Amino acid sequence: MTEYSYHLLDVFTDRPFAGNPLAVFSDARGVSGELMQTIARELNLSECSFVLPPDDPANHFRVRIFTPAVEMPMAGHPTIGTAYALARLGKIPATEGLVVVRFEEGVGPIPVEISFKNGQPEQATMDQPVPTFGDILENRADVAALLSVGVDDLDPRYPVQLVSSGVPFLMIPIRDRAAMARLRLKTDIWERDFKPIAPEFFMFTTETERPDSTVHCRMFGPALGITEDPATGAAHGPLGAYLMKYGIISGERAVFVSEQGFEMGRPSLITVTVETTGGEVSRVRVGGASVIMGEGKIDAG
Repeated sequence: MTEYSYHLLDVFTDRPFAGNPLAVFSDARGVSGELMQTIARELNLSECSFVLPPDDPANHFRVRIFTPAVEMPMAGHPTIGTAYALARLGKIPATEGLVVVRFEEGVGPIPVEISFKNGQPEQATMDQPVPTFGDILENRADVAALLSVGVDDLDPRYPVQLVSSGVPFLMIPIRDRAAMARLRLKTDIWERDFKPIAPEFFMFTTETERPDSTVHCRMFGPALGITEDPATGAAHGPLGAYLMKYGIISGERAVFVSEQGFEMGRPSLITVTVETTGGEVSRVRVGGASVIMGEGKIDAG
């Protein structure tokens, strides 16, 4: 019998039964990529992370991330939650203040900053690759049909555009929270018209539930086997760059809070920092808190 231990976390929340669930296998030595995918499919969370020794000794850990359907080159809530779990398990030494570790992921080294208080981790913040902008989709009627709403439910002030920090998201501005609540992905339209264009759809509105939030968001990821995600860290670097490009936020350094998962009953809060140099986005950071919910073992036979 071969057993592999994992810890279950809720990420992008400071209270249980909220945020985005994550299974962290803190010692995945000897686990093949094929078995990692099988385990992720078995646990059926939006993502699982598997921690390995780094290939480059200049880094601290190698982290492989799997949805139930595919391996991801980078993902936000697994990176944040894995850093928090490793700190709680003592694999990242406790201190007062800030510690920076480097994770090897599919897009390259990812710096992660962990804040400690009284010897315990409080939250983690990751750097993401500077986002790149792709095509603008001009046929907004098709986008509205994909989401089961009318064209008037899309916010006319901003474009529907692909943005990526390693994982491409189609950014779709929505007029208000009432329209956000009505969103339903039509998989037949996705299969027919959108599958070659975008694996993930990230919708946002500037009408928020909490007064200190800047945007209210939802994410559908049909190509990844994710019906809806309660907190999508990898989308928030691209979102921050989009908000900066189109004037929703501004300045050389803008910090904002995004809310997600409210429609799923799993409220999540993500803090995003966007820095600019010469008017262009030069750095994006995404962070939040995590809660360890429990632990378990997988019997791989």
